[in-house]
Amino acid sequence: MKTLPTLDALVRALRRALSAAGEIHRRGARRSFSIAHKGKVDIVTTVDHAAEKKILQVLRGAFPDHGFLMEESGLHASSSGYRWVVDPLDGTVNFAHHVPLSCVSIGLEKDGKVLLGGVYAPFSEELFVAVRGKGATLNGKRIQVSKTEKLIDSLMVTGFPYDRYKKAGFYLSYVEKFMKRTQGLRRLGAAALDLAYVAAGRFEGYWEFNIKPWDAAAGLLLVEEAGGRVTNFRGRPYSLADTSQTLASNGRVHQAMLRLLS
Repeated sequence: MKTLPTLDALVRALRRALSAAGEIHRRGARRSFSIAHKGKVDIVTTVDHAAEKKILQVLRGAFPDHGFLMEESGLHASSSGYRWVVDPLDGTVNFAHHVPLSCVSIGLEKDGKVLLGGVYAPFSEELFVAVRGKGATLNGKRIQVSKTEKLIDSLMVTGFPYDRYKKAGFYLSYVEKFMKRTQGLRRLGAAALDLAYVAAGRFEGYWEFNIKPWDAAAGLLLVEEAGGRVTNFRGRPYSLADTSQTLASNGRVHQAMLRLLS
């Protein structure tokens, strides 16, 4: 009978993988890198690939029987019940333009439920970690969502899917609603970072259409463990099996956001 890994061992491996990938980001930003197009405005760099390769090396070295769902190389199946969901470089467009708003995002599912997650922003040296039932931290210190209760006092963040050149009017209709009813609206260009910032109380809420599981795996747990709420746009429980609608908030403005998104 196989011995299950301890939670401490899982967290240590998560931290090692995040740190190693972040170092690749920093080195890569100082050197030349190549860019390829996956879609009209969806790009990937050699740094994305190098960071993913390193993450796989670290985590598979620690847990050879675990499965993976990775942005660039796809699904690595396993019967262990464990699956690491990895975005090796979230915010690739920012990175390619030397805008220091990007991160590594890694979540771990156990039998389909996110057990732990981490988001590392190497250029600001901020490490967000959440463990189910044990809270969320930023650089080792406990974080909580904001206590703001009104939309008009809230700072929101959103993102635009890769099909925005086809549906710009549709996405902007929601932007207009929130612009009129909130204190401010931002667009960082990295969904995992958006979620981490909600968890840290920097934003009151975040919404976006059609993100991917690797964008949300770590961030959703960060928000929940920091005392916030994550659902779809109908207020139903959120799942990595359907990331077409992602709404995260401090919980206090969640219903008001749902009304705007309805």
